Amino acid sequence: MPTSLHPVVARVTERLAARSSARRTAYLARIADAVQAGPARTALGCANLAHGFAACAPTDKIALRGTVTPNIAIVSAYNDMLSAHQPLQDYPAVLKRAIGEAGGTAQFAGGVPAMCDGITQGRAGMELSLFSRDVVAMATAVALSHDMFDGALLLGVCDKIVPGLVIGALSFGHLPVILVPAGPMHSGLPNARKAKVRKLFAQGQVGREELLEAEAASYHSPGTCTFYGTANSNQMLMEVMGLHLPGASFVPPGTELREALTAEAGRRVTELTALGGSHTPIGELLDERAFVNGVVALLATGGSTNHTLHLVAMAAAAGLELTWDDFDELSAVTPLLTRLYPNGTADVNHFHAAGGTAFLIGELLDAGLLHADARTVGGKTLADYRTAPRLGPDGLTWDPGPKESADREVLRPVSDPFDTHGGLHTVHGNLGRAVVKVSAVDAAHRTVEAPARVFDSQQALQAAFEAGELDRDVVAVVRYQGPRANGMPELHKLTPPLSVLQDRGHRVALVTDGRMSGASGSVPAAIHLSPEAAAGGPLARVRDGDVIRLDADRGVLEVLVPAEEFAAREPAGGAPGADEQTGTGRELFAAFRRAVGPAEQGAAVFTP
Repeated sequence: MPTSLHPVVARVTERLAARSSARRTAYLARIADAVQAGPARTALGCANLAHGFAACAPTDKIALRGTVTPNIAIVSAYNDMLSAHQPLQDYPAVLKRAIGEAGGTAQFAGGVPAMCDGITQGRAGMELSLFSRDVVAMATAVALSHDMFDGALLLGVCDKIVPGLVIGALSFGHLPVILVPAGPMHSGLPNARKAKVRKLFAQGQVGREELLEAEAASYHSPGTCTFYGTANSNQMLMEVMGLHLPGASFVPPGTELREALTAEAGRRVTELTALGGSHTPIGELLDERAFVNGVVALLATGGSTNHTLHLVAMAAAAGLELTWDDFDELSAVTPLLTRLYPNGTADVNHFHAAGGTAFLIGELLDAGLLHADARTVGGKTLADYRTAPRLGPDGLTWDPGPKESADREVLRPVSDPFDTHGGLHTVHGNLGRAVVKVSAVDAAHRTVEAPARVFDSQQALQAAFEAGELDRDVVAVVRYQGPRANGMPELHKLTPPLSVLQDRGHRVALVTDGRMSGASGSVPAAIHLSPEAAAGGPLARVRDGDVIRLDADRGVLEVLVPAEEFAAREPAGGAPGADEQTGTGRELFAAFRRAVGPAEQGAAVFTP
């Protein structure tokens, strides 16, 4: 007997659909208008089409003249600086061969930029990071703009890149699309040891060489970084939302199974085109069920806080108005089923070995927490995704996933969760609304009431820590870090010093309109505070010594100052001026800073 859908999941989904009805209807009408009888390229003029296939092999030129061969766009975020994207170098050849064997043709339609937040942490380049998502979206749209294609394969893995690829593809929502991942690097230095060395460095007890040695032992080879940050949260979401083949997310690069899954993505996308037998446009596939499934999976795994931005932005691109209230309501009924660094010490390879996505999806389906009837690229519905890929004598097959977790310290069933509540909470009060990732925070540390120390940059906080000025109970306020102020950089480098203060027995919290990402640590952090200080948010009126109360479990964030006194204050501090936002390309993004929307609406620079 099919499992009935959890009433809260059903209610949130129905409310999302009703709230979005007008926008979603308009979006679906727009993509329906883009569908033509036969391949889009048949409407091109002769000179246009000749330009489109001029560099193709003679046999492909013949096929592209006709009306029965699907032509697939390959859009890639390959570069050989990012470990997660280096394996993508060989994918186009593998995909073209597989598509040809399936009776189609393929063209490398375009590349998109791929920057690494791990490299730019604490640097000026991090101020381009969030905006790079929308650059990727626009670059994807440029690649698909030639009306030559019947489907697309998107090659990307990391932080802003996958959401950008999806947003761009949704502008061509009449096309079927498969996301093609690269897989994680093998496990390196244990995460507990890495975190310890970082704390020792923050206290000056080890030097740069010792820290660099530890970091190099952690990030050591091609493949995705193995901690459960935004990159691996991306992979989880793409699978649960139906845009990966089943079990494709965490198979390592350089293996025969990885290559087989890559080739299968090429074969499968030809079947999903209007010329195949299972037409599945991405704009129809990514409906309210898919996005609710994505939120539930994020919560159940304690995934990256960045997706409180990215899921909202991706949903908007599909005509859906996903809100932080939806996250909060789903979080109340979603059990936490994984302990992955930074929420534990294990990495995604341990998760994969313990049962991985097949076990996780099966558990959530059986509990009625996922829409089993949501459409996917790999099968009829998400119900098919409780399987694991296997490469045997007969080629690539999918076997039933495990019924039990192989390691309950890493992955648990719904009947025995790490927590009955999901990994994210929203908090609100007279400072606005923010997000807290509680899955990494011990219950004893989730409530903090302490005097504020206010900073207008993360560098100022680090300097105060090094000077010994923060060795007490403190709520560190780091403001003017929102999207309008400076592009909303991640403030991940604040994790070690704040963790040191907490380890010394102090009550410590962070309140910021910036980001902390999937690498959020054990210190409670109210992030993405909206409205941001640069947009007139209340955070601009907080002063040193004001007592702030953060109660992540009860959803409270407030400054304990009389309302009339607080309202009468003039804003202090300010966002960096134009002359301070030059160099490292920042001056090129001034228009983005002026146009960007609030964090609650996805911090996007355009309205889909």
